[in-house]
Amino acid sequence: QVQVVESGGGLVQAGGSLRLSCAASGRGFRSKTLAWFRQAPGKEREFVAALTWSGGETTYYANFVKGRFIISRDNAKDTVYLQMNSLKPEDTAVYYCAARGTYDYDYWGQGTQVTVSS
Repeated sequence: QVQVVESGGGLVQAGGSLRLSCAASGRGFRSKTLAWFRQAPGKEREFVAALTWSGGETTYYANFVKGRFIISRDNAKDTVYLQMNSLKPEDTAVYYCAARGTYDYDYWGQGTQVTVSS
């Protein structure tokens, strides 16, 4: 079982930055893909970024965050980060951290609210 807990959301003006944190724990989480998703009001949840660890890191980003967001991990702290720069009002959403199981993202956090004002 893997547990993930997000933190770091808040209110920021357009053009600003925020860093989200995802503290992970549990059996085998260090070998799992960890990802960030988001869900805006009235919209479906969407993929934001992911980081895999299989002998080396590989990162994946949704097109709408490429060049603005960076996903990284600190193994010493068992934490994955999402550095969000040049934020836009359309980035407003609840952001979720998730750990991938065998076939899908099976382990989810409670989410953290990010609000970007114009």
